[in-house]
Amino acid sequence: MIFLQKEFLLCGLGIFLALWQILTLPCLIVRVGGERLYIGEAAAGFPLSLHFIHSVQKTPVEEYLAVDEARQGFILLATKYQSFGVGLPFDATEGEFSQEGNYYWLRGQKRTYTHLDLRIGVGTELALNLGGRSIPLYERYRPGTLVTIELMPLWKGLVMYE
Repeated sequence: MIFLQKEFLLCGLGIFLALWQILTLPCLIVRVGGERLYIGEAAAGFPLSLHFIHSVQKTPVEEYLAVDEARQGFILLATKYQSFGVGLPFDATEGEFSQEGNYYWLRGQKRTYTHLDLRIGVGTELALNLGGRSIPLYERYRPGTLVTIELMPLWKGLVMYE
């Protein structure tokens, strides 16, 4: 009888530890307008990108980011764009500048962000690409809608509501 109680206790402890490990995994959470749109494991280096039409220049811009090594935030790796102007990168000291066809690239920017707060703009065609999956946010949500991209433990992402 005591042997069965000990086995039961050890089994319960094992289940608790396994659940704890899963529930504390860092996850990438995307919330749009207060609703959770995406939740997934945040592996170091997990790629995400933003595609939008620049509000002033009216030309396409893509920003390439990744989950940082510590899985605490994001790092901006590169920006691809078609024109120069207000709000677009131009300083070669920020990274490696190059031109490829009709596009300019600034790579190696290494700007860090703990989270990303974006707003869907009129005519900006904001789209999010998560690990190769494109989500055209502008087709699903109204202009002005807040988009929040952040990392947090899985348990918090599952219970967090606005």
